[in-house]
Amino acid sequence: MGMYRGLSASVFRHLFYTPIRIVGYEHLRNSFGGNDSSPLSLPEKAFLGGISGVIAQVLASPADLVKVRMQADGRLMMQGLQPRYTGIFNALSTIVRTEGIGGLWRGVVPNVQKAFLVNMGELACYDHAKRFVIGKQVCGDNIYAHTLASTMSGLAATALSCPADVVKTRMMNQAAGNEANKTMYKNSYDCLVKTVRVEGVMALWKGFFPTWARLGPWQFVFWVSYERLRNIAGLSSF
Repeated sequence: MGMYRGLSASVFRHLFYTPIRIVGYEHLRNSFGGNDSSPLSLPEKAFLGGISGVIAQVLASPADLVKVRMQADGRLMMQGLQPRYTGIFNALSTIVRTEGIGGLWRGVVPNVQKAFLVNMGELACYDHAKRFVIGKQVCGDNIYAHTLASTMSGLAATALSCPADVVKTRMMNQAAGNEANKTMYKNSYDCLVKTVRVEGVMALWKGFFPTWARLGPWQFVFWVSYERLRNIAGLSSF
């Protein structure tokens, strides 16, 4: 069960994060003329995807903070110590009590940077790849097109977001009140510079395969299910 530590916080986060970014991107794309007769370019889609991700992540950042810390508590348990939090609401109340309301948004800047890159890669790449596959008549607008597009989307999102994810995780895992940690990283830029200086530039892609192992299946399951549900509901394809 240690493999699923922080699962409840992760699900809680997605209740806010995923609907906002998906609906937000589609609304922005359609508002700026992203239709078959006047398609947006890939850079334009990437920017709109990034913006929708930023908005969603700001709102979901407290739940993301709880998820990161609950997952990090596994190290304490390995040392025979008690975890800091017993659940989502205990974590939220403890953070507010010890760090203030602003503590819920600790690491929000690197979090937002990561969200911009993830959604720039995920939403724009899926949207563009699916239309490319269908336009080149590789296959129709069906599960095969959705699978190919989601695979490309997962790889693009992982490659783009991994550096920001490394910085975000290190920043968010700094608990207030620990003098050693408080002086370790002043901000996301300081964290980025120190990580590269001490561990080398490839440290920014540390955890690439675990990240891809998470994003890859997620992309496939989400997009195929989402497209299928839209079809059942009589809505147009994403």
